[in-house]
Amino acid sequence: MYLDHPKISATNSGTEPDRLERVNRVYGYALALADAAGDEAFLGKLSHLHDHKGTLIVVWFEEPDDAQKGFFVSAWKSKVGDESSNVEHEVKALGA
Repeated sequence: MYLDHPKISATNSGTEPDRLERVNRVYGYALALADAAGDEAFLGKLSHLHDHKGTLIVVWFEEPDDAQKGFFVSAWKSKVGDESSNVEHEVKALGA
């Protein structure tokens, strides 16, 4: 069992707790896509997921490849996500 999952947050999560639930569902969806693709590096690259007013921000420890980025775009565009392609990717600076 992998225990070091990324931090998950959302703007206005205190008044809109469904935002956190949505990010958790999207995380599970993207993780399942990565698992089905046999991508063993995926989970170790993730640092943080954040829903900022309908934009999913994915923060990585290291640069993701196009397929890894696509897992989150597919998940966010799905019925469990925001149904949009508003996904941004950032690489966490060393020491941050």
